[in-house]
Amino acid sequence: MNLSLRKSSITLLMLIIGILFLFPFFWMISASFKQETEVFNFPIEWIPTHWNAVQNYTQVWLKTPFAQYYGNSILVSVSTTALSVFISCMAAYGFTKVYFKGREVIFLILLVVYMIPHQAILVPQFIIFRWLGLYDTHIGLIFLNCFSVLGTFLLRQAFLSINDEFIESARMDGAGHFRIFTSVIVPLVKPVVATYAILRFIWTWNDYQNPLIFLNSKHLFTLQLGIQSFGNENGQFYSLVMAGAVSAILPLLIVFIIGQKHVIEGISAGGVKG
Repeated sequence: MNLSLRKSSITLLMLIIGILFLFPFFWMISASFKQETEVFNFPIEWIPTHWNAVQNYTQVWLKTPFAQYYGNSILVSVSTTALSVFISCMAAYGFTKVYFKGREVIFLILLVVYMIPHQAILVPQFIIFRWLGLYDTHIGLIFLNCFSVLGTFLLRQAFLSINDEFIESARMDGAGHFRIFTSVIVPLVKPVVATYAILRFIWTWNDYQNPLIFLNSKHLFTLQLGIQSFGNENGQFYSLVMAGAVSAILPLLIVFIIGQKHVIEGISAGGVKG
């Protein structure tokens, strides 16, 4: 088979598979604009006959505490992302550019800890957070997610690709570790940092398990718990539930569209050791 024809066939196949994966997303958007009686019409009406978008979205946003859930998710996701990126960058810098005894052993221990399923440590975490008074607080939820072995590993791989001559030059100019970290190292790995920030935001925004366990007060619920509560109360109104789901996914689409160019660059750079 001609190489060009083979590439075209693979591209076409990937396009078809991609469209198939997007069908549920398109149906969700379409259902959010429909009247309740039209949601499950068969064959599927991708373009609603009777548009009911204003009423659906108005009821979701104005007649439920959906805005509060949204604000809680933004607060937790942004704070967690900022802290996690900073801590992971500092840890990666320490494991690559600061030489101390036992550095590789400590990093190996971190990787071993990462292999422990998160569910296996939920009970100890719950007990510790209750003892510290962080249970049922946004601060506790933020602290729970701001330490990431995966983020440290990803950024460490990127930091390893940076030549130590940059650091030596900065030291000759009188720069200390923090100045080197902020002015030399981080700017050189911006794609990787941006990639991890995007991934961390998405993971935190979509997190259901941790808020379910560590939050109890309804006014503190993040969007995932809020949608579940909203679905339990309005489960028979699928058009409203779909309107809530569409609203919940919009920030993820915006973040990914803005930062998508960094994702491929960041993953590629993070997997290359200099």
